[in-house]
Amino acid sequence: MLKRAIIFHHPASEGAAVFAQQLGREFQRSGIHNIVGDAWVELPEGEVEQANLIVCIGGDGTVLRAARVTIPHAIPILGVNMGRLGFLTDMSPRDCFNHVERIMAEDWRIEERMMVRALVADGDRSEPAVYHGLNDIVISRRAPGRPVYVDVRIDRAHLALYRCDGIIVSTPTGSTGYSLSAGGPILSPTEHHLVMTPVAAHLALGRSLVLQPESVVELKVTSDAGAIISVDGQDDVPVSSGVAVTLQVSEHVTRFVRFREPSSFYGELAEKLEFQMSSPIIRR
Repeated sequence: MLKRAIIFHHPASEGAAVFAQQLGREFQRSGIHNIVGDAWVELPEGEVEQANLIVCIGGDGTVLRAARVTIPHAIPILGVNMGRLGFLTDMSPRDCFNHVERIMAEDWRIEERMMVRALVADGDRSEPAVYHGLNDIVISRRAPGRPVYVDVRIDRAHLALYRCDGIIVSTPTGSTGYSLSAGGPILSPTEHHLVMTPVAAHLALGRSLVLQPESVVELKVTSDAGAIISVDGQDDVPVSSGVAVTLQVSEHVTRFVRFREPSSFYGELAEKLEFQMSSPIIRR
């Protein structure tokens, strides 16, 4: 039986905030302790560790934020979609209330998704920094019109020196995001391969590479203006020229709550891509 839950909502969606409060009251009536709040506001100490479930109301961005908040506790995440077909949220508010008894009984299936880990050794910092992303980690140019030079090694073997706008290292979950728009392949989200995709590479191998699960990617980035490391398109970290970034499969996973049995990923993909392409505004 569910005992403690966190209900996140998107900060810019009034509808998401209203629904989050409604769901919180429903949980409260059943004796389930819950906290309702903006996904980008820091929670009181200890709340994440004690939660049995995180409900994300909004879109894919809210889920991506929650995936990083739950590290290292791997708390199950339930995504509730507010109006658009998302790749990470597959339940509508109506579906959520139709399943509320099953949610409270923890009568669900868990689907695990791999994450990507980056170790960043920047000369401006005394200690290397570590970042984890559910979708992707991107190293890109800092100044408009100025490319970065990225020397790439995979499993200690030299691959290429890229003159490009950036390098994307994505998970299978993130293969339908920025990597796809840069020409990368689509992977089934429960696979265990990272994808490296260069962005606007000049006079270098411009194709994506699908890596082995145990592969390690080493990047040395040089640029007159420095570079930016972006985690899931949400956390942007400026770094200096000469930064070394090591990327590999993270030791952490994101755990999604599912109520439906596994269906055809490719059938759902076709439906979602058709919707995204027909939408006048595309936001992740």
